[in-house]
Amino acid sequence: MTGNDTIDVGDADGYQWVRVKGKGSFLTSPQLKGFVEERIEDGQARFVIDLEACPAMDSTFMGTLAGLAIRLAKVKEGQLELADVSERNRQSLEDLGLDVLIKIDPAEATWRGGMAGIRSRLEPLKGESEESDAMHVLEAHRKLCVANAKNVEKFSTVLDVLERQAGEK
Repeated sequence: MTGNDTIDVGDADGYQWVRVKGKGSFLTSPQLKGFVEERIEDGQARFVIDLEACPAMDSTFMGTLAGLAIRLAKVKEGQLELADVSERNRQSLEDLGLDVLIKIDPAEATWRGGMAGIRSRLEPLKGESEESDAMHVLEAHRKLCVANAKNVEKFSTVLDVLERQAGEK
């Protein structure tokens, strides 16, 4: 991750809270994935990804979100919600059909009134993901295709290149 792109985390009101500060990208997504998967293994099932300070997301980051949402759908009471999503990010998520998988700024969210307090208690996420960059990017794009069949055509060339880089073709 770059110094400008960071992730803060914490436990808030029964949710694991993840705040992305800077671009949601192939650089930040392995760390996000690692944190959420670790918490799922610890029995956590409810997550909020706070995008208020995230001006843009790339397809790898959105594929990571899709993969996490798919995994949480298999967990009892599992849910992934996005908070304070900009219009640009909302449009990107909707263009890829991810609004069907992920609750975006749900009006009924219990955390809605306390976001400022939650954000003030978050701490920087420490550690780096050990996942290979190329493998992570490939898996994220595959998840986009699982999430919405229309994405297969959009990302077929990207998948071909990534599969060759990963030695799968």
